[in-house]
Amino acid sequence: MKISDILKKENLGPAQAISTTLYSGFFPIAPGTVGAAVACFFLWVLPEIPPLFLLLLTLVFFFVGVWAAGRAEQIWQEKDPGRINWDEFVGMMTSVLFLPKSWMLLLMAFFVFRVFDVVKPYPVNRAEKIKSGWGIMLDDIYAGIYTNILMQIIFRWSGLL
Repeated sequence: MKISDILKKENLGPAQAISTTLYSGFFPIAPGTVGAAVACFFLWVLPEIPPLFLLLLTLVFFFVGVWAAGRAEQIWQEKDPGRINWDEFVGMMTSVLFLPKSWMLLLMAFFVFRVFDVVKPYPVNRAEKIKSGWGIMLDDIYAGIYTNILMQIIFRWSGLL
C-alpha cells in the first residue's frame, strides 16, 4: 500500500499530523528512527539559537506532543501506535540540549538515542507504562536525557567542548 493511500484512508486531523511528525510516522520501515532523523535534519537547518530558547522550544514541543499523542491514540483506538513518532523527534531534541551544533555530535547522539530508545533502561521502561500521551512522550524524553548525559561526558572528557 502506498503512503498516499494510507493518508487518504486515515482520519487525519492536527493531532495525527503532529504525532506522526507531519506524517513521517507512516513510513513503512522504522518510523521511530525516521522521526529521530527528521529531528536531526530540523536541528541541523535550525539557525543557531540560544540554548535556553532551544530548551523552551523542546518543552513546548513536549507538551504539544503529550496532547497530540494522547488524542491520536484515542482516535486510532490503539495503545502507543508505532506511527506516532513525535516522541522520537522531541527525544532527539532533548539529546542535544546544551551541546554545540556539530554534525559529528548530532550523528553520535542519533545512534546513542536510538539505542537507549530501543533497549529502554530503567526508568525508560517504566515511563511507557504511564497512560496516554504522557507515557508515549516520557520514555523518549528519558532516553534523550540519558543520551544527553552521555554526550556531555564524552565531549567534556574528550576536550571537544
